[in-house]
Amino acid sequence: MTGTGFEKAPARDRKRFPGISSRAYEHPADRSALVALRKLTGFDTVFKALSGLLPERSLRLLFLSDSVRVGETQFPHLHAMLLDACYILDLEKVPQMYVQQDPKPNAMCIGLDEPIIVVTTGLVELLDEEEMRAVVGHEVGHALSGHAVYRTILLFLTTLALKIAWIPLGNVAIMGIVTALREWFRKSELSADRAGLLVGQDVNASMRGLMKLAGGNHLHEMNVDAFLAQAEEYEKSGDLRDSVLKILNVLPRTHPFTTVRAAELKKWSRNRDYQRIMDGHYPRREDDKDTSVTDSFRQSAAHYADTVRTSKDPLLKLVGDIAGGTADLGGKLRDRFTGAGGAPGSGSGSGSGDDKGTGRGGATEQG
Repeated sequence: MTGTGFEKAPARDRKRFPGISSRAYEHPADRSALVALRKLTGFDTVFKALSGLLPERSLRLLFLSDSVRVGETQFPHLHAMLLDACYILDLEKVPQMYVQQDPKPNAMCIGLDEPIIVVTTGLVELLDEEEMRAVVGHEVGHALSGHAVYRTILLFLTTLALKIAWIPLGNVAIMGIVTALREWFRKSELSADRAGLLVGQDVNASMRGLMKLAGGNHLHEMNVDAFLAQAEEYEKSGDLRDSVLKILNVLPRTHPFTTVRAAELKKWSRNRDYQRIMDGHYPRREDDKDTSVTDSFRQSAAHYADTVRTSKDPLLKLVGDIAGGTADLGGKLRDRFTGAGGAPGSGSGSGSGDDKGTGRGGATEQG
């Protein structure tokens, strides 16, 4: 062990994925949300305008002057992890990486022409070697997928654009774009989590990292199975009122809830698609130009159809029932909201929702 508490080299062999396309790990919801975002009225106008106006050089100078650039002589263990992640995902140009003083655990990948990865001291101090490896892989996954440019625009719009009167769109239109960007970015986090698993190749480390983001450095007080059970309870608990509250709680966020991320990643790690990648069978970047947009739409549609069919959420179950032609819409809505007729989830427990509208203030988000 070094003085930093990290090993200089991986303690085990891991597989590499030469020429891997981001399509191999991208979540279907990520792709469909991005397509929907690009079709949003006014998005092209804002994107083209901001692409030329965003102060990327200023952003780089800011981190260069007020953060620590990761390299061979500064945070060398993070530098080794970054090189390792880029090697495994075959990302030729290694992004610059900075450590920023901030007690809140966080990480992000931003930039227009060249991605920059930023991690906070809170995150570095919170995670062990393998957990941090998954996070670095997560951010490299963002870079490989080209997510940084949209994240930068989201960051700019939410902090500055509403104060600039000369943007050729009203506040309502801008907020619509911000909402759509947040919806896409929440989905893109699921893709990047998968990239982190491909780099770390240790699902337990990925689970531990997500648990720490939710509950801090108290692993001896936490349990992976119990943590994943929270996600299942969150999905199926309550009635339609709780389903609506879930939507309202997540709208202001750029990230999915941590338990949901853990459950999605665990599910993918057991999926045949993940095993095929690990066996060396995955889409290649050289074939990206021949990718059919129709196939992407079809995969996204199949994903959503399967989600509706298998979901335990009361609202999605209702959608599935209606799609299946059972009962009438008005009657089911009335029964689910009023608890009449012994509807699932009615009665005591989490059905009230009076104290759930505020969400979880100050929740940690790792980008």
